[in-house]
Amino acid sequence: MTDSSDTTAALHQPPSPLEDPSSPLSRIARQPMMLGLFLPTQTGAFSQSTYPRDTRWDFEYNRELTLKAEAHGLDFAFGLQQWVKKGGFGGETNYRENFLDPFISTIALAPLTTRLVTISTVHVLYGSLHPLYLARFAATADHIAQGRFGLNIVTGYDAREPLMFGMQRIEHDERYARADEFASIMEDLWAGEEDLTFHGRWYDLESAYVSPRPVHGRPIMVSASASAAGFAYAADHSDIVFTSSRSGAPYADAMRSIPTITKEIDEAYDRTGRQHKTIIFPMVICKETREEAYAYRDAITARADTASIVNYDARHRAGDAQGWPEHVPSDRVLGGHVQIIGSPTDVADQLEGLHEAGIDGAQLGFYDYGPELDFFAEAVLPILEARGLRIPDPIVSNPREAVAAR
Repeated sequence: MTDSSDTTAALHQPPSPLEDPSSPLSRIARQPMMLGLFLPTQTGAFSQSTYPRDTRWDFEYNRELTLKAEAHGLDFAFGLQQWVKKGGFGGETNYRENFLDPFISTIALAPLTTRLVTISTVHVLYGSLHPLYLARFAATADHIAQGRFGLNIVTGYDAREPLMFGMQRIEHDERYARADEFASIMEDLWAGEEDLTFHGRWYDLESAYVSPRPVHGRPIMVSASASAAGFAYAADHSDIVFTSSRSGAPYADAMRSIPTITKEIDEAYDRTGRQHKTIIFPMVICKETREEAYAYRDAITARADTASIVNYDARHRAGDAQGWPEHVPSDRVLGGHVQIIGSPTDVADQLEGLHEAGIDGAQLGFYDYGPELDFFAEAVLPILEARGLRIPDPIVSNPREAVAAR
Protein backbone atom coordinates (compact mmCIF):
# COMPACT_ATOMS: atom_id res chain seq x y z
CA MET A 1 0.00 0.00 0.00
CA THR A 2 1.45 3.34 -1.12
CA ASP A 3 1.11 6.38 1.12
CA SER A 4 2.69 9.65 0.09
CA SER A 5 2.08 13.18 1.32
CA ASP A 6 3.78 15.22 -1.35
CA THR A 7 5.24 13.06 -4.11
CA THR A 8 4.26 10.55 -6.77
CA ALA A 9 7.70 8.92 -6.82
CA ALA A 10 6.52 5.82 -4.96
CA LEU A 11 3.63 5.15 -7.32
CA HIS A 12 3.79 2.22 -9.72
CA GLN A 13 3.98 2.84 -13.45
CA PRO A 14 2.78 0.14 -15.84
CA PRO A 15 4.63 -0.45 -19.12
CA SER A 16 3.72 1.64 -22.14
CA PRO A 17 1.90 -0.10 -25.00
CA LEU A 18 4.93 0.91 -27.09
CA GLU A 19 6.92 -1.61 -25.03
CA ASP A 20 4.60 -4.44 -26.11
CA PRO A 21 5.34 -5.41 -29.74
CA SER A 22 1.91 -7.02 -30.01
CA SER A 23 -0.04 -3.89 -29.05
CA PRO A 24 -2.09 -1.92 -31.59
CA LEU A 25 0.02 1.15 -30.82
CA SER A 26 3.24 -0.70 -31.61
CA ARG A 27 1.68 -1.89 -34.86
CA ILE A 28 0.80 1.60 -36.09
CA ALA A 29 4.06 3.05 -34.72
CA ARG A 30 5.92 0.88 -37.21
CA GLN A 31 4.61 3.17 -39.92
CA PRO A 32 7.31 5.68 -40.91
CA MET A 33 4.50 8.27 -41.10
CA MET A 34 1.39 7.44 -39.11
CA LEU A 35 -1.83 8.84 -40.55
CA GLY A 36 -5.08 9.46 -38.77
CA LEU A 37 -8.27 11.44 -39.12
CA PHE A 38 -9.16 14.47 -36.98
CA LEU A 39 -12.89 13.84 -36.65
CA PRO A 40 -15.31 16.70 -37.40
CA THR A 41 -17.47 16.10 -34.32
CA GLN A 42 -18.37 19.79 -34.05
CA THR A 43 -20.35 22.24 -36.19
CA GLY A 44 -18.06 23.63 -38.88
CA ALA A 45 -15.35 21.08 -38.16
CA PHE A 46 -12.07 23.04 -38.27
CA SER A 47 -12.80 25.59 -41.02
CA GLN A 48 -14.64 28.88 -40.51
CA SER A 49 -16.04 29.35 -43.99
CA THR A 50 -19.51 29.36 -45.52
CA TYR A 51 -18.37 27.81 -48.80
CA PRO A 52 -20.70 24.85 -49.52
CA ARG A 53 -19.71 21.37 -48.34
CA ASP A 54 -21.29 18.22 -46.93
CA THR A 55 -19.20 17.90 -43.75
CA ARG A 56 -21.41 17.28 -40.71
CA TRP A 57 -20.86 16.99 -36.96
CA ASP A 58 -23.36 14.21 -36.19
CA PHE A 59 -22.39 10.73 -35.02
CA GLU A 60 -23.67 8.92 -38.11
CA TYR A 61 -21.47 11.04 -40.37
CA ASN A 62 -18.43 10.52 -38.15
CA ARG A 63 -19.15 6.80 -38.01
CA GLU A 64 -19.07 6.64 -41.80
CA LEU A 65 -15.84 8.66 -41.92
CA THR A 66 -14.20 6.42 -39.33
CA LEU A 67 -15.11 3.25 -41.19
CA LYS A 68 -13.90 4.83 -44.41
CA ALA A 69 -10.61 5.84 -42.77
CA GLU A 70 -10.09 2.28 -41.55
CA ALA A 71 -10.93 0.82 -44.95
CA HIS A 72 -8.36 3.14 -46.53
CA GLY A 73 -5.69 1.88 -44.14
CA LEU A 74 -5.38 4.91 -41.86
CA ASP A 75 -4.14 4.28 -38.34
CA PHE A 76 -6.21 6.32 -35.90
CA ALA A 77 -9.17 8.64 -35.38
CA PHE A 78 -8.87 11.59 -32.99
CA GLY A 79 -11.61 13.52 -31.19
CA LEU A 80 -11.37 17.18 -30.13
CA GLN A 81 -12.75 18.54 -26.84
CA GLN A 82 -13.99 22.07 -26.25
CA TRP A 83 -16.65 23.73 -24.10
CA VAL A 84 -18.70 26.44 -25.80
CA LYS A 85 -21.66 28.63 -24.94
CA LYS A 86 -25.04 28.68 -26.69
CA GLY A 87 -24.55 29.50 -30.35
CA GLY A 88 -20.95 28.37 -30.31
CA PHE A 89 -18.70 31.07 -31.73
CA GLY A 90 -21.56 32.65 -33.64
CA GLY A 91 -21.29 33.96 -37.16
CA GLU A 92 -23.38 32.65 -40.05
CA THR A 93 -22.48 29.07 -39.18
CA ASN A 94 -22.82 29.19 -35.38
CA TYR A 95 -19.36 27.66 -35.47
CA ARG A 96 -19.01 24.71 -33.07
CA GLU A 97 -22.48 25.15 -31.58
CA ASN A 98 -23.02 21.39 -31.66
CA PHE A 99 -20.19 19.36 -30.20
CA LEU A 100 -20.20 15.61 -29.67
CA ASP A 101 -18.29 14.59 -26.57
CA PRO A 102 -15.09 12.93 -27.84
CA PHE A 103 -14.77 10.47 -24.95
CA ILE A 104 -18.18 8.92 -25.52
CA SER A 105 -17.92 9.20 -29.31
CA THR A 106 -14.56 7.49 -29.66
CA ILE A 107 -15.62 4.68 -27.31
CA ALA A 108 -18.77 4.21 -29.40
CA LEU A 109 -16.70 4.09 -32.59
CA ALA A 110 -14.15 1.58 -31.31
CA PRO A 111 -16.22 -1.65 -31.52
CA LEU A 112 -17.38 -0.67 -35.01
CA THR A 113 -13.76 -0.95 -36.17
CA THR A 114 -11.22 -3.77 -36.06
CA ARG A 115 -7.79 -2.15 -36.33
CA LEU A 116 -8.16 1.64 -35.99
CA VAL A 117 -6.93 3.29 -32.78
CA THR A 118 -9.45 5.79 -31.39
CA ILE A 119 -8.17 8.71 -29.31
CA SER A 120 -10.32 10.86 -27.03
CA THR A 121 -9.53 14.22 -25.43
CA VAL A 122 -10.31 14.87 -21.75
CA HIS A 123 -9.87 18.05 -19.70
CA VAL A 124 -8.72 16.42 -16.46
CA LEU A 125 -8.69 19.56 -14.30
CA TYR A 126 -12.19 20.90 -14.94
CA GLY A 127 -14.74 20.48 -12.17
CA SER A 128 -14.18 17.73 -9.65
CA LEU A 129 -13.08 14.91 -11.95
CA HIS A 130 -11.13 12.41 -9.85
CA PRO A 131 -8.37 10.18 -11.27
CA LEU A 132 -10.09 7.08 -9.84
CA TYR A 133 -13.12 7.75 -12.01
CA LEU A 134 -11.15 8.34 -15.19
CA ALA A 135 -8.86 5.37 -14.52
CA ARG A 136 -11.86 3.04 -14.45
CA PHE A 137 -13.58 4.73 -17.39
CA ALA A 138 -10.43 4.48 -19.50
CA ALA A 139 -9.70 0.88 -18.48
CA THR A 140 -13.24 -0.05 -19.50
CA ALA A 141 -12.86 1.84 -22.78
CA ASP A 142 -9.58 0.04 -23.38
CA HIS A 143 -11.34 -3.32 -23.08
CA ILE A 144 -14.19 -2.22 -25.33
CA ALA A 145 -11.58 -1.16 -27.92
CA GLN A 146 -9.41 -4.27 -27.35
CA GLY A 147 -6.36 -2.18 -26.54
CA ARG A 148 -7.04 0.42 -29.25
CA PHE A 149 -8.13 3.27 -26.99
CA GLY A 150 -6.11 6.43 -26.45
CA LEU A 151 -6.54 9.18 -23.87
CA ASN A 152 -5.40 12.68 -24.83
CA ILE A 153 -4.91 14.49 -21.51
CA VAL A 154 -5.30 18.27 -21.68
CA THR A 155 -5.32 20.85 -18.90
CA GLY A 156 -7.34 23.71 -20.45
CA TYR A 157 -5.79 26.98 -21.62
CA ASP A 158 -9.00 28.92 -22.23
CA ALA A 159 -9.98 31.66 -19.79
CA ARG A 160 -13.73 31.10 -20.03
CA GLU A 161 -14.13 27.33 -20.04
CA PRO A 162 -13.19 26.87 -16.34
CA LEU A 163 -15.92 29.34 -15.38
CA MET A 164 -18.50 26.88 -16.72
CA PHE A 165 -17.26 24.47 -14.05
CA GLY A 166 -17.36 27.07 -11.27
CA MET A 167 -13.62 27.60 -11.13
CA GLN A 168 -10.89 29.98 -12.27
CA ARG A 169 -8.19 29.01 -14.75
CA ILE A 170 -5.18 27.50 -12.99
CA GLU A 171 -1.73 28.95 -13.75
CA HIS A 172 -0.07 27.31 -16.78
CA ASP A 173 2.78 25.33 -15.20
CA GLU A 174 0.73 24.43 -12.12
CA ARG A 175 -1.81 22.80 -14.43
CA TYR A 176 0.85 20.41 -15.65
CA ALA A 177 1.99 19.70 -12.09
CA ARG A 178 -1.59 18.75 -11.22
CA ALA A 179 -1.92 16.69 -14.39
CA ASP A 180 1.28 14.88 -13.44
CA GLU A 181 -0.23 13.83 -10.12
CA PHE A 182 -3.51 12.91 -11.81
CA ALA A 183 -1.81 10.75 -14.46
CA SER A 184 0.56 9.16 -11.93
CA ILE A 185 -2.40 8.03 -9.83
CA MET A 186 -4.17 6.57 -12.86
CA GLU A 187 -1.02 4.69 -13.85
CA ASP A 188 -0.69 3.16 -10.39
CA LEU A 189 -4.32 2.08 -10.50
CA TRP A 190 -3.82 0.53 -13.95
CA ALA A 191 -0.72 -1.28 -12.70
CA GLY A 192 -2.92 -2.79 -9.98
CA GLU A 193 -0.05 -3.88 -7.78
CA GLU A 194 -2.11 -3.31 -4.62
CA ASP A 195 -4.89 -1.17 -3.20
CA LEU A 196 -3.80 2.44 -3.45
CA THR A 197 -3.76 4.82 -0.53
CA PHE A 198 -2.28 8.14 -1.57
CA HIS A 199 -2.34 11.63 -0.12
CA GLY A 200 -0.93 14.13 -2.58
CA ARG A 201 -1.01 17.87 -3.10
CA TRP A 202 -4.33 17.75 -4.93
CA TYR A 203 -5.79 14.23 -4.76
CA ASP A 204 -6.46 11.71 -2.01
CA LEU A 205 -7.36 8.04 -2.24
CA GLU A 206 -7.92 5.41 0.43
CA SER A 207 -7.62 1.72 -0.49
CA ALA A 208 -8.62 2.39 -4.10
CA TYR A 209 -8.46 -0.25 -6.83
CA VAL A 210 -9.43 -0.54 -10.49
CA SER A 211 -10.04 -3.72 -12.44
CA PRO A 212 -9.78 -5.23 -14.96
CA ARG A 213 -6.25 -4.33 -16.03
CA PRO A 214 -5.90 -2.55 -19.39
CA VAL A 215 -5.06 -4.90 -22.23
CA HIS A 216 -1.48 -3.75 -22.90
CA GLY A 217 -0.32 -2.35 -19.56
CA ARG A 218 -2.33 0.85 -19.80
CA PRO A 219 -4.38 2.77 -22.36
CA ILE A 220 -2.47 4.72 -25.00
CA MET A 221 -1.54 8.07 -23.47
CA VAL A 222 -1.43 11.23 -25.57
CA SER A 223 -0.53 14.79 -24.67
CA ALA A 224 -1.49 17.88 -26.67
CA SER A 225 1.51 20.04 -25.76
CA ALA A 226 3.45 23.03 -27.05
CA SER A 227 5.35 24.30 -23.98
CA ALA A 228 8.35 23.22 -21.94
CA ALA A 229 6.06 22.24 -19.04
CA GLY A 230 3.83 20.31 -21.43
CA PHE A 231 6.75 18.47 -23.01
CA ALA A 232 8.13 17.56 -19.56
CA TYR A 233 4.73 16.16 -18.57
CA ALA A 234 4.47 14.23 -21.83
CA ALA A 235 7.93 12.73 -21.42
CA ASP A 236 6.85 11.28 -18.08
CA HIS A 237 3.48 9.92 -19.17
CA SER A 238 2.68 9.98 -22.89
CA ASP A 239 3.28 7.73 -25.87
CA ILE A 240 2.23 10.37 -28.39
CA VAL A 241 2.75 14.14 -28.36
CA PHE A 242 0.24 16.13 -30.40
CA THR A 243 1.96 19.44 -31.12
CA SER A 244 1.50 22.52 -33.31
CA SER A 245 3.37 25.14 -35.30
CA ARG A 246 4.35 28.31 -33.48
CA SER A 247 4.97 30.23 -36.70
CA GLY A 248 1.62 30.23 -38.47
CA ALA A 249 -0.43 27.70 -40.43
CA PRO A 250 0.73 28.14 -44.06
CA TYR A 251 3.20 25.37 -44.77
CA ALA A 252 6.28 27.53 -45.41
CA ASP A 253 5.59 29.55 -42.27
CA ALA A 254 4.95 26.47 -40.14
CA MET A 255 8.20 24.85 -41.20
CA ARG A 256 10.15 27.71 -39.63
CA SER A 257 9.28 26.41 -36.15
CA ILE A 258 8.41 22.72 -36.46
CA PRO A 259 12.01 21.37 -36.52
CA THR A 260 12.77 23.30 -33.32
CA ILE A 261 9.60 22.02 -31.65
CA THR A 262 10.31 18.37 -32.48
CA LYS A 263 13.87 18.80 -31.18
CA GLU A 264 12.53 20.16 -27.89
CA ILE A 265 10.20 17.17 -27.60
CA ASP A 266 13.00 14.71 -28.35
CA GLU A 267 15.22 16.34 -25.74
CA ALA A 268 12.48 16.07 -23.11
CA TYR A 269 12.11 12.34 -23.84
CA ASP A 270 15.88 11.84 -23.84
CA ARG A 271 15.83 12.95 -20.20
CA THR A 272 13.34 10.23 -19.25
CA GLY A 273 14.46 7.52 -21.68
CA ARG A 274 10.92 6.86 -22.88
CA GLN A 275 9.75 6.12 -26.42
CA HIS A 276 7.36 8.48 -28.17
CA LYS A 277 5.80 9.59 -31.44
CA THR A 278 5.08 13.20 -32.41
CA ILE A 279 2.03 14.09 -34.48
CA ILE A 280 0.55 17.30 -35.91
CA PHE A 281 -2.73 18.45 -37.51
CA PRO A 282 -2.47 19.35 -41.21
CA MET A 283 -5.46 20.73 -43.09
CA VAL A 284 -5.16 19.11 -46.51
CA ILE A 285 -6.43 20.72 -49.70
CA CYS A 286 -5.61 18.36 -52.56
CA LYS A 287 -6.80 18.38 -56.16
CA GLU A 288 -5.56 16.84 -59.39
CA THR A 289 -3.40 19.90 -60.11
CA ARG A 290 -1.76 22.57 -57.98
CA GLU A 291 -3.79 25.23 -59.78
CA GLU A 292 -7.07 23.50 -58.95
CA ALA A 293 -6.04 23.11 -55.30
CA TYR A 294 -5.22 26.79 -54.87
CA ALA A 295 -8.39 27.83 -56.69
CA TYR A 296 -10.36 25.66 -54.26
CA ARG A 297 -8.44 27.18 -51.33
CA ASP A 298 -9.26 30.66 -52.62
CA ALA A 299 -12.96 29.81 -52.97
CA ILE A 300 -13.06 28.60 -49.35
CA THR A 301 -11.22 31.60 -47.93
CA ALA A 302 -13.32 34.05 -49.97
CA ARG A 303 -16.33 32.93 -47.93
CA ALA A 304 -14.86 33.54 -44.47
CA ASP A 305 -17.33 33.43 -41.57
CA THR A 306 -15.85 36.64 -40.21
CA ALA A 307 -17.98 37.06 -37.10
CA SER A 308 -17.16 33.57 -35.82
CA ILE A 309 -13.46 34.15 -36.54
CA VAL A 310 -13.46 37.35 -34.50
CA ASN A 311 -15.05 35.50 -31.58
CA TYR A 312 -12.69 32.54 -31.88
CA ASP A 313 -9.67 34.82 -32.07
CA ALA A 314 -10.81 36.56 -28.88
CA ARG A 315 -10.84 33.16 -27.17
CA HIS A 316 -7.26 32.49 -28.23
CA ARG A 317 -6.04 35.92 -27.17
CA ALA A 318 -7.58 35.44 -23.71
CA GLY A 319 -5.92 32.02 -23.34
CA ASP A 320 -2.40 31.20 -22.23
CA ALA A 321 -1.55 28.49 -24.77
CA GLN A 322 2.00 28.61 -26.14
CA GLY A 323 1.33 26.69 -29.33
CA TRP A 324 0.13 29.35 -31.75
CA PRO A 325 1.88 32.68 -31.04
CA GLU A 326 2.19 33.65 -34.72
CA HIS A 327 -1.09 32.22 -35.98
CA VAL A 328 -3.40 34.96 -37.28
CA PRO A 329 -7.20 35.09 -37.62
CA SER A 330 -7.06 34.50 -41.39
CA ASP A 331 -5.53 31.05 -40.68
CA ARG A 332 -8.86 30.05 -39.12
CA VAL A 333 -10.82 30.24 -42.40
CA LEU A 334 -9.16 27.10 -43.71
CA GLY A 335 -8.03 25.82 -40.31
CA GLY A 336 -5.31 23.40 -39.30
CA HIS A 337 -2.04 23.75 -37.42
CA VAL A 338 -0.28 23.51 -40.77
CA GLN A 339 -1.92 23.89 -44.18
CA ILE A 340 -0.92 21.50 -46.94
CA ILE A 341 -2.15 22.55 -50.38
CA GLY A 342 -1.49 21.26 -53.88
CA SER A 343 -1.50 18.31 -56.23
CA PRO A 344 -1.07 14.77 -54.88
CA THR A 345 2.67 15.05 -55.43
CA ASP A 346 2.75 18.45 -53.68
CA VAL A 347 0.86 17.03 -50.70
CA ALA A 348 3.18 14.02 -50.51
CA ASP A 349 6.19 16.37 -50.69
CA GLN A 350 4.90 18.43 -47.78
CA LEU A 351 4.07 15.40 -45.64
CA GLU A 352 7.57 14.12 -46.37
CA GLY A 353 8.91 17.52 -45.30
CA LEU A 354 7.08 17.21 -41.99
CA HIS A 355 8.55 13.75 -41.54
CA GLU A 356 12.06 15.06 -42.21
CA ALA A 357 11.41 17.80 -39.62
CA GLY A 358 10.79 15.16 -36.93
CA ILE A 359 7.03 14.62 -37.25
CA ASP A 360 6.04 10.95 -36.96
CA GLY A 361 2.39 11.25 -37.85
CA ALA A 362 -0.44 13.46 -39.03
CA GLN A 363 -4.07 13.59 -38.00
CA LEU A 364 -5.58 14.83 -41.22
CA GLY A 365 -8.32 17.39 -41.63
CA PHE A 366 -10.27 18.19 -44.78
CA TYR A 367 -12.78 20.86 -45.76
CA ASP A 368 -15.32 18.48 -47.33
CA TYR A 369 -14.31 15.36 -45.44
CA GLY A 370 -15.93 12.47 -47.31
CA PRO A 371 -14.85 12.98 -50.93
CA GLU A 372 -11.54 14.60 -49.98
CA LEU A 373 -10.56 11.68 -47.74
CA ASP A 374 -11.34 9.32 -50.62
CA PHE A 375 -9.25 11.37 -53.04
CA PHE A 376 -6.35 11.55 -50.58
CA ALA A 377 -6.41 7.75 -50.22
CA GLU A 378 -6.61 7.21 -53.95
CA ALA A 379 -4.05 9.79 -55.08
CA VAL A 380 -1.65 10.51 -52.20
CA LEU A 381 -1.30 7.24 -50.28
CA PRO A 382 0.27 5.37 -53.25
CA ILE A 383 2.91 8.11 -53.53
CA LEU A 384 3.70 7.88 -49.81
CA GLU A 385 3.97 4.10 -50.11
CA ALA A 386 6.30 4.40 -53.10
CA ARG A 387 8.54 6.72 -51.05
CA GLY A 388 8.63 4.37 -48.07
CA LEU A 389 6.65 6.71 -45.84
CA ARG A 390 3.75 4.28 -45.60
CA ILE A 391 3.87 0.51 -45.33
CA PRO A 392 0.75 -1.28 -46.60
CA ASP A 393 -0.98 -2.89 -43.64
CA PRO A 394 -1.40 -6.64 -44.25
CA ILE A 395 -4.77 -6.43 -42.48
CA VAL A 396 -5.92 -4.06 -45.23
CA SER A 397 -4.71 -5.98 -48.25
CA ASN A 398 -6.75 -4.00 -50.77
CA PRO A 399 -8.10 -0.68 -49.44
CA ARG A 400 -10.17 0.05 -52.55
CA GLU A 401 -11.95 -3.31 -52.29
CA ALA A 402 -12.49 -2.68 -48.57
CA VAL A 403 -14.14 0.69 -49.25
CA ALA A 404 -16.25 -0.78 -52.06
CA ALA A 405 -17.31 -3.67 -49.83
CA ARG A 406 -18.79 -1.24 -47.36
